[in-house]
Amino acid sequence: MRLDDFRLKLGNKEFVPIIIGGMGVDISTPELAVAAARLGGISHISDAESPAVADRKFGTHFVTDKQERFFSERKNKIKLNVHFDLSMLAEAQRLLVRKTMEAKKGAGVIFINCMEKLLMNNPLKTLQTRLLAAMDGGIDGITLSAGLHLRSLHLIKEHPRFRDVKIGIIVSSVRALKIFIHRAKLVKRLPDYIIVEGPLAGGHLGFDIKGWSSCDLKTIVKEVLSFLKTQNLLIPVIAAGGIFTGTDALEMLQLGASGIQVATRFAVTQESGLPATVKQEYFRAHEEDVIVNLVSPTGYPMRMLKQSPALHASTKPNCEALGYLLVGDGTCPYLNAYCEASERNPAGPISVPHKVCLCTHMLGYRVWTCGHNVYRLKKTTHQLPDGTYQLPTVEDVFRDYQFSENHEILLPPNRVADLPSSYTPQAHRNHAL
Repeated sequence: MRLDDFRLKLGNKEFVPIIIGGMGVDISTPELAVAAARLGGISHISDAESPAVADRKFGTHFVTDKQERFFSERKNKIKLNVHFDLSMLAEAQRLLVRKTMEAKKGAGVIFINCMEKLLMNNPLKTLQTRLLAAMDGGIDGITLSAGLHLRSLHLIKEHPRFRDVKIGIIVSSVRALKIFIHRAKLVKRLPDYIIVEGPLAGGHLGFDIKGWSSCDLKTIVKEVLSFLKTQNLLIPVIAAGGIFTGTDALEMLQLGASGIQVATRFAVTQESGLPATVKQEYFRAHEEDVIVNLVSPTGYPMRMLKQSPALHASTKPNCEALGYLLVGDGTCPYLNAYCEASERNPAGPISVPHKVCLCTHMLGYRVWTCGHNVYRLKKTTHQLPDGTYQLPTVEDVFRDYQFSENHEILLPPNRVADLPSSYTPQAHRNHAL
């Protein structure tokens, strides 16, 4: 059997049971999402730092406008007065979503990943604005991530698309799911799908820093399926985290899952927003390079490569222009740590070894988040004559998951012969940092 023998049913539509997870900031590009939709699957864009993404893609100037508006706040240790203009935020979100949806073709759909932990110094209002604007822009579905989302459904219940747009939640335990289901019942709007994310996933993890290694995705999926059965809830369960081959995916569906969510293997595709040089770092990685730490100001453990440049930088906070992680009282764990380090050593240099300025470094592709199996990527493509690795397309990786068997990898076509005569290693390494 192969993954293609199954279909994921959401409402009255069926899809190839492959969901590409949301990777911010703009690693899950519209181009990546459109490619997956064309193949009959489901993909995400991410709303992490959407104003900055809109500026980069569409020539807007949301970030510089915000920076100029709050320039006088740059020396304040507490950024209580630094807030997003909600109309601007909505415009950026709608623009990103609308442009993506206009390009969509095929039988698949495009969702957006919305993190609750983007508090933006006004948690409820900014979250509500992002969610409503995504629906205004025509998004097919919303995946609620990085938080319990206790009030998220309530915030958008009056929107005319509230009953029509697909809404899902990412959880890492039955306990978290029970809490969300209870809140969902209060607004009479159960989730359309549940993504169960295991401990081998990339980026932020929903596990304790000391306990993640003792958890297992299959066990959690079984627990969630059992809970839903006891509640007579027929909600599709999507398994995520560490699913590296089509056979891994097949095993999850045979367990009872309705589909799988994957991300790391798509982070190195041609359509991904990662710079080509960073993609090569992923290919070169070894298992010992993959670490889980607590450097994120969100407080969640985070999996990344230990070579991530952000781990060796003590960047001055840029809250006036960005400020996505300000918690609502004008503070952020990184901002606090930076100010304390500056007071201890006013003449410099300033060192903040235990936290990173996530807003700045995610935008600059300097936090190399990844799934645990990133070190296996080198076995999924061809090595080029100069020692770098050929970048697969979204279709290459998607078809591998869809049709491979026996834990084998269907390698992409070897495109070395198709390289132009003017090919040089430097030309291949476009979009360098």
